[in-house]
Amino acid sequence: MPNEILLSRRNFLAGSAGCALSFSVAKAMPAQSGKASPPTESVQERLRHDLLRPLYHLIPQAGYVGDPCAPRYFNRKYHVFYHSNFGGHGWAHATSADLVHWDHLPIALSPTPGFFDAYGCFTGSVLPDTDVPSVIYAAVTKVPRAQETIRAEGLREVQCIATSTDPDLRTWHKLDQPVIYPPTDIKIVGFRDPFAWKEGETWYVGVGSGFPQVGGSVLLYRSSDARHFEYLHPLAQGSWNGKSFTNPVGSGEMWECPDFFPLGEKHLLIYSTEYITYWEVGTFDKKEIKFHSERKGFLDHGAYYAPKTMIDDKGRRLLWGWIQETRSAEEVQSAGWSGAISLPRVLTLDSDNQLCMEVPPEFASSRTNTSVIKQPRTAEELEHVLAQTAIHNRSGEVVCSFKAGVLDCGLELVFGTSLDAVSFFKIAMGVNIGNMPSIIVGNHTLALSPDDRGNSTLHLWIDASILELFVDSKQVITVRSYTKTDGNQDIFLRWTGRPDSLVSLTISDILPVSPDRMST
Repeated sequence: MPNEILLSRRNFLAGSAGCALSFSVAKAMPAQSGKASPPTESVQERLRHDLLRPLYHLIPQAGYVGDPCAPRYFNRKYHVFYHSNFGGHGWAHATSADLVHWDHLPIALSPTPGFFDAYGCFTGSVLPDTDVPSVIYAAVTKVPRAQETIRAEGLREVQCIATSTDPDLRTWHKLDQPVIYPPTDIKIVGFRDPFAWKEGETWYVGVGSGFPQVGGSVLLYRSSDARHFEYLHPLAQGSWNGKSFTNPVGSGEMWECPDFFPLGEKHLLIYSTEYITYWEVGTFDKKEIKFHSERKGFLDHGAYYAPKTMIDDKGRRLLWGWIQETRSAEEVQSAGWSGAISLPRVLTLDSDNQLCMEVPPEFASSRTNTSVIKQPRTAEELEHVLAQTAIHNRSGEVVCSFKAGVLDCGLELVFGTSLDAVSFFKIAMGVNIGNMPSIIVGNHTLALSPDDRGNSTLHLWIDASILELFVDSKQVITVRSYTKTDGNQDIFLRWTGRPDSLVSLTISDILPVSPDRMST
């Protein structure tokens, strides 16, 4: 991946630590720091006209977006917390009744000077089945180098709990002591991003970590009261890639943002390492309290990181991720905003225990101006229809069904219809890697999973500079495209190859969630 992606999470967290001392907190433990002030009128005007800024992904009014934290369904609303630096670093908070439209609430958690999180409230998760809604999160403070868990930075991570009695989860109160400290009898690299679940009367917490020159790991803890935890052993263990970096994530020595939960008849483990997000399907041995992996894949092949999951009121397992920037730090600074929360993905397993991912059907309500093209007879007919079908405002959805394995086919997105139209996204479809039909997107090759008729389906969500592509519901790649044009801003599609290899093409506009790009 480009260096901007490779370093972005570490830079984001390191930058947030520098913000910690700017807060004035009246009491040591209350975690709410107030609602972020809206951007100035001049900043609003600039952001309102930024054609690269998303129209229907979850983003704040301005500033930077990082990891999603502790998503949950509570009191008939979806709650998503996420790292943000707007109004001071901490967990930003947004709620929605329909997964599409969001209300932005006060900052939920922020560093408290003099406390265990004075240098950062890092990622966390819901602590389930407690008397009051609770989250467990990684708190960071400055320590002597001999006590550090973040290598070469003199920072130590511990796991803290915050609780809320607010029906809207607006205000949070931190327990006065951490509940989990890093182990002292084993050498680890990193100790953050906890997740939790409950079996019977026992709580379990997994913490992202790893062992030097061994590999990333999830360290497992348990408790009978959700306050006093004992260390058990690694829930799962990865492998070192043999490289050496100051940041152990790049070498595979550490796993970030793990999550673990039942799915179908199996268990799913997800984690981020080497700046890629992985899933593993397997069995959970409840006697050994260990996970045994049976199958592995990528959650996303692109600019996507640090995902977290939740169960909603429909029993669906929803996945949220951080969509990163791939442009330079200077361009991000100039833009005044960075990142977004991905569209939620419903996770299921197929009959072969392959992970399947789809955007929830709630987003169908945002479609408008839908055009459907089925089995075009000639290239001229197809070209004529596509020239009359535009996606407006850089906000749309494309569903393309085609015959897998037919050579030299492809789909291209361009601005305008003239000969000098500007191309900004291409999918090469007629590709066979070995005996496996595949597509190529940029530098990535993604395997297809055709249906019984030999057809594959691509589902593409376009939102300004964000493109999320779902391939047969089995592979996903998130792409950033910062192409600008002074001419026509309408997006048109081009098909290359035999027209009879195209089964159907559905093209829709997606309605913005606000008229001015300034709220979701």
